[in-house]
Amino acid sequence: MEPLANPQPDERRTELRRSLRSALIGNTLEYFDWTIYATFSPFIAKSLFSASDPTSGVLLTLAIFAVAFVARPIGGAVFGRIADQRGRKTALMWSMVLMGFGSLLLALIPSYAQIGVAASILLTFVRLLQGLAYGGETSASYIYVSELAPNSRRGLWSSSVFASVSVGAIAGTLSGFILTNVLEPDFLRTWGWRIPFIVGAVLSVYALRLRMNSVETEVGETLTQKSEESAEAVTIPMSAGQKRAAVLQLIRLFCILGATNVAFYTWLSFASTYAITSLGMNSRSAFAASLAAQTLTLAFFPLFGLLSDRFGRKSVALIATVGFAVITFPLAQVLNANPISLFTAQFIALVFWAAIGSIWPAILSENVTPRMRAVGLGITTSLASGVFGGTAPYLNTWLTSIDMQWVFSAYLVALMLMASVLLTTMRETKGIDLTTMKIQEPTGDTPEEHHVLARR
Repeated sequence: MEPLANPQPDERRTELRRSLRSALIGNTLEYFDWTIYATFSPFIAKSLFSASDPTSGVLLTLAIFAVAFVARPIGGAVFGRIADQRGRKTALMWSMVLMGFGSLLLALIPSYAQIGVAASILLTFVRLLQGLAYGGETSASYIYVSELAPNSRRGLWSSSVFASVSVGAIAGTLSGFILTNVLEPDFLRTWGWRIPFIVGAVLSVYALRLRMNSVETEVGETLTQKSEESAEAVTIPMSAGQKRAAVLQLIRLFCILGATNVAFYTWLSFASTYAITSLGMNSRSAFAASLAAQTLTLAFFPLFGLLSDRFGRKSVALIATVGFAVITFPLAQVLNANPISLFTAQFIALVFWAAIGSIWPAILSENVTPRMRAVGLGITTSLASGVFGGTAPYLNTWLTSIDMQWVFSAYLVALMLMASVLLTTMRETKGIDLTTMKIQEPTGDTPEEHHVLARR
């Protein structure tokens, strides 16, 4: 890989903006695709499963949503290895290829009425394929944006990752709102739900082109160099004790990630679907309420990112975990078949979630050494998403169906209390250098801080 040829400041800013944009657009598409599966799951269930038991069809659709998470740790490991050996940029390019291909395949699956149970089997295969792509995309984009960012503004830059995730979720919810208002119900059940997946596949080509023209991070470039000398310049050899400490740190991050993933998939990806299928809310009203709540939340991501750059990561993250422990049961009482209740509960929940979502890429990258960052975070984030996040919608829907929704609320509170305790045991990493892993409090916003990529 050829190093950058000492670009001028204006060129450097252009390269950074283009590279950041390529990562964020890919994130947006990933969660657009992830959200439209959740949003249209009632219609997918009717199209690709037997119509004899509608509730069973929805639960099976959610189960396949969870099954997709099985492939995510494999994707995280495979693409993490690519990121370490071939660069962060290469991993992001190939994850986008696989993601777009999976979306296209899902849109083209024949209905249950046409091919019977084979439709359900094909859906499972496609979701596993997409799980591979998502596992690679998530961790690689976290690392890529964090390594692009100047040390003193990593919290702010990090906030753009989940802001783009929210934009993708909003776009997915908006597609549900538009299509349920424009298309006839019969057409929506048979072919209308496929339209967003086709759109996602087409847009993935544009995102791939952007990523092909992006630049590699400094850490990513150095890790791909063959000489032993350049590798040692980035990482210090790890003793057995250091390796154990690194593994324990990944376990701690896994537990905290698991708790926040339950909140994420409960209140961002599946809130409208839960309101429709479990509370009997009108689908158009549910999509409109959810869309409004998600849109208003966007303003909080850069705010929390800036606060973490000023006051530290731990204090901002604790706003989310402690906050959810306090508000979970009250929000469950607020939520009912009235769309206003969905808007109110979802908006409050998403503000708290933004406190930790905005800084997750920074926290993760700052707590794992360069040598273990791509593979370690790829596996850890994917496992946490699968074990906790992927099962959350199913558990919530099932427990509500047997009048035991309070059990799910207690489960979320317990997870958030655990995450709060674990966060207090972590060191503060605000201002750390991701190459040396040493805390470097900035003295000001110098050109070097803003153009970290150009330092060679």
